[in-house]
Amino acid sequence: MSVRKRVWTTRTGETKEAWIVDYFDQHRQRHIKTFERKKEADAHLAAVKHEIGEGIHTAISKSITVAKAADDWIAYVEGEGRERSTIEAYRREASQHIVPRLGQVKLAQLTSPRVNAFRDDLLKSMSRAMAKKVLFSLKAILKDAKRRGNVAQNVASDVSISTQGRLKLKLEVGRDIPTREEVRRMIDAAPPGRARALLLTAALTGMRASELRGLRWSDVDFGKQLIHVRQRADRYHKIGNPKSSAGRRDIPIEDMVVNTLRKWKLQCPKGEQNLVFPTGVGTVESLPNIWARILEPAQIAAGIMTKGKAAKYGMHSLRHFYASWCINRKADGGLELPPKTVQTRLGHSSIVMTFDRYGHLFPTRDDGKEMAAAVRAIFAT
Repeated sequence: MSVRKRVWTTRTGETKEAWIVDYFDQHRQRHIKTFERKKEADAHLAAVKHEIGEGIHTAISKSITVAKAADDWIAYVEGEGRERSTIEAYRREASQHIVPRLGQVKLAQLTSPRVNAFRDDLLKSMSRAMAKKVLFSLKAILKDAKRRGNVAQNVASDVSISTQGRLKLKLEVGRDIPTREEVRRMIDAAPPGRARALLLTAALTGMRASELRGLRWSDVDFGKQLIHVRQRADRYHKIGNPKSSAGRRDIPIEDMVVNTLRKWKLQCPKGEQNLVFPTGVGTVESLPNIWARILEPAQIAAGIMTKGKAAKYGMHSLRHFYASWCINRKADGGLELPPKTVQTRLGHSSIVMTFDRYGHLFPTRDDGKEMAAAVRAIFAT
C-alpha cells in the first residue's frame, strides 16, 4: 500500500500533479485511486487499511449502485414467493423514496453518516411510520447486497427510527374498539344472510378481513364448533397462506355463530373455491365491497357514527373487539383468557405483539391491598 505523487505536463504546457493511492485488497486484487490533495489520499489509504484489516473493504470501481442493489433485492423477494401486495409495497418504497435519494450512490461510497442523513431527510418529508418502512427496506437492500458479495458490510444496520411509544395512543373502547352495545346494534341492523353472518363471525372470532375473505366451508367444523384458519385472500383476490405460521390456528365458535353460519350456508352462492363469504358469483369478495355493502350500512342503520356523520369503525375494529372480549374479566362479560391463549386465538407470531397492542386491557391486580392484608396477617393476635 502506498501514496505516490504523479506529475505531468498537458498539451498546452501546463504542469499538473495528483496523488495516487495504490493498494491490494483482502482478495489480493490491485486498485488505484487518484486524489487532488495528499491529505485526501492519506485519509483514504488509512480508511482502506482499516477496512482490509476487518475484511470489509469493497473498491468503488467494483461496487454497484444502490439502485442496482434495490433491483436485485426486489428480484430476491419475488423469488421467495412473497405476496404481490408486499412486493408492490417494497417496489414503491424503493422507487419513490430510496432511489431518488441514493440511487446513483455506489455501495462502497455509502457510509453510516450518509444513511443517518437519509434517515433525517425521511423524517422531515413523511410520517414516522412511513419513514420506518422505507429505512427497513434500505436495510434489507444492503443485507441482500452483502449476501450476494456486492458489499462487505451493512452500514445501515445501526441506524434506526424509534417508535416513540409515548406518543402512540393506546386502543380505547368507544373510539378504536366498539363497545358490546355497539357490536350488538351493528349486528342487529345488518340484514339476515351474508351481512349478519360475516359481522357476527368477525366480532366473535377476531379473524382478519383477509382470513374471512379466504375462509372455506371445509374449514368450518360445525360438529366440533371450530373454525380452522388455513388460508387468506390478499388485496388482489389471490388465495395464499396465512400471514405467518402462527396465523394457522383453530378458533372456537359458540352456538350463535354456528347457527348463523348454518343458515347462511343454505343461501351462500356456490363457487369453485367453496368460500363462506364470496361475491354473488362465488368468487373472492373485496374488502372495499365488504365495507361499502355490509359494515358501513350496518353502522349507519344502527346510528354508530362519528360527529361528522360517517360510519365510526373500520373492519379491523371487530378484531380489536374480539381481543378485548377475550381479555376482559368474566365479571365484566369477558372470557378472561390468559395472555398466551389470546395470542394463539389472534394468530400473533409472538406474545410481545399481543402485549404491545392489547397489554393495557389486561386486568391488573391491586398489589397494595394484597400487601396490606399480608401485613395484617403477620401481626394479627
